[in-house]
Amino acid sequence: MDNAGKEREAVQLMAEAEKRVKASHSFLRGLFGGNTRIEEACEMYTRAANMFKMAKNWSAAGNAFCLAAKLHMQLQSKHDSATSFVDAGNAYKKADPQVFPLDGVLIVRLRGRFTIAAKHHITIAEIYETELVDIEKAIAHYEQSADYYKGEESNRQPNKCLLKVAAYAAQLEQYQKAIEIYEQVGANTMDNPLLKYSAKDYFFKAALCHFIVDELNAKLALEKYEEMFPAFTDSRECKLLKKLLEAHEEQNSEAYTEAVKEFDSISRLDQWLTTMLLRIKKSIQGDGEGDGDLK
Repeated sequence: MDNAGKEREAVQLMAEAEKRVKASHSFLRGLFGGNTRIEEACEMYTRAANMFKMAKNWSAAGNAFCLAAKLHMQLQSKHDSATSFVDAGNAYKKADPQVFPLDGVLIVRLRGRFTIAAKHHITIAEIYETELVDIEKAIAHYEQSADYYKGEESNRQPNKCLLKVAAYAAQLEQYQKAIEIYEQVGANTMDNPLLKYSAKDYFFKAALCHFIVDELNAKLALEKYEEMFPAFTDSRECKLLKKLLEAHEEQNSEAYTEAVKEFDSISRLDQWLTTMLLRIKKSIQGDGEGDGDLK
């Protein structure tokens, strides 16, 4: 069946579903089998949505999933409603990210489906991240997702969302916000046998954010992290920080660059770390002068 045929079948299913919904509203059928009609309409709207998806008519698919979701709510089927709203969101995302529906999040949130609402906010955040390129809104949705995951007493998932917030906050020069998150996640993970290895990365990033703001703050923070997490002292990240602090105090750009090169030769620097280290280096070079390079 070609796309046109799939769309025709989907339209027919939508029409049949609408008839079922109208029939369920009549007085006698409302007394005898009204819910059955609604259930049949739900199934038809979902089948229609999937046919529209196959035909790549994403907007129509989103509309059909939304109709199915609202009927599921009428039937008190919270999980099915939430699932249909998420399916609608994914379809709308392919059609036009600007019209991504938040109805699903709002309704699911009110019904206590925090995990599904959290996942929905992550999807919205990713749209703002990659397609609409609105980092402030992406941050807001990652924060909202973390809050919902906390409502489910989960630590791993909110930490993942918060780390996204911290990384973007630092890029936007909201250093205090980034520091608080990195310290919080570091403290949460340092006593976990499976996660404690990551704690050094979070304290390292927090210290870099301190460093960009003030050298003395970075020194004090480093002492605090070593006291909190003794294993941090022997890490390559901690040793690098000490070399950078010494180079910065001496205003020695070459020593700073050499320390970074040595670290990078073993542990490749990602874009975020490179950006932060360059911001610190510029304070050595003075007024942003120099080649703007770390290697």
